[in-house]
Amino acid sequence: MKKVVHFGAGNIGRGFIGALFSLAGYHVTFVDIADAIIDQLNKDKAYKVITAEDTPQVSEINHVSGLNNMKQEESVIKEIEEATYITTAIGPNILPHIAPLIAKGLKSRGKVTDEKVYVIACENQISATNLLKGYIQKELTDVEIEKMEDKVHYFNSAVDRIVPIQDNKNSLDVLVEPYYEWIVETTMDIPEVEGMIKVADLAPYIERKLFTVNTGHAVTAYFGFLDGKETIDQSLNDSNIYQKVKATLGETGAYLTKRYHLDDDEHQKYIDKIIVRFQNKHLHDDVNRVGRSPIRKLGPNDRLIKPMVEAQKLGLSFHHLASAVAACLLFDVQDDPESVELQKMIQDQGITYVLKEICQLDQSDDISKVIIDQYETLRG
Repeated sequence: MKKVVHFGAGNIGRGFIGALFSLAGYHVTFVDIADAIIDQLNKDKAYKVITAEDTPQVSEINHVSGLNNMKQEESVIKEIEEATYITTAIGPNILPHIAPLIAKGLKSRGKVTDEKVYVIACENQISATNLLKGYIQKELTDVEIEKMEDKVHYFNSAVDRIVPIQDNKNSLDVLVEPYYEWIVETTMDIPEVEGMIKVADLAPYIERKLFTVNTGHAVTAYFGFLDGKETIDQSLNDSNIYQKVKATLGETGAYLTKRYHLDDDEHQKYIDKIIVRFQNKHLHDDVNRVGRSPIRKLGPNDRLIKPMVEAQKLGLSFHHLASAVAACLLFDVQDDPESVELQKMIQDQGITYVLKEICQLDQSDDISKVIIDQYETLRG
């Protein structure tokens, strides 16, 4: 049986990429530091993925096991030696921490086989696999990198599936939305995985996804938080929030259609479909979960700042995006470390400092001025 080493045994890893590989006939070794999940995987050797809809579909996920990368390094290396794919769904910030172990595995693999291996970081981050490749190659010599040139292949990807906070105590089962999309950038003939879509140029797809799905999700969460909503679907049932989200996605859509020559009507249908997904009442998707990590989401290449900057460059409207950024700056959730850090930064250094240091915006720029005005308005 072909093997996959997948870093990240959380709900997203089990409910999406890991599940697709298992259903395609691969054995999936999940690598994580969560002992409870790893132990349960090795005990049960199976779990269920259940779709959140009126008539749920249940998929049995088999051929799975788990390893703790902090305690079982040699075993992880052994699995990498035998894997066809190495994938991640662990969070972009964790990629530098797992790269040294992957590098050790790839070095060891080169001593025992000439078989090709395919590395794909399945993260909500533009060019995440390129980032992971860079982290891995920092651990290798030039000679080692050259030896791996034709054996280790890195592909960027775009992933899209909503996996809400789970109420599945002592269970590996995962509730997911029915819709998913996994697009991989390659022209190579690689081993088949049902559900994987291969494209030659990922840029239009990943920006369309990031600046529609991720932007829309975040915007809904931040305005929902300010209005005291608990879930994403509840937020969108409020006509005022609904209109704000739709207007913001209208601005990202204007940038995307102009930048990538997309069909206006087709992209509007895509926006409408995304909003309908967010309105799925079966997901009970928590506003605080979706809004968490605001510092990362305010990064210059992420879902709020980049489309706003690019829209301004093209002479397009960005005021609704600016309002969304202001709402993000007001996201104050005590059990989210980034939220706590952001609020302390604002209190100690001020908004202008945050926009410069986190968003990399110049204080004299029109964008900064609009965000500050919107922030003062929303703060009341």
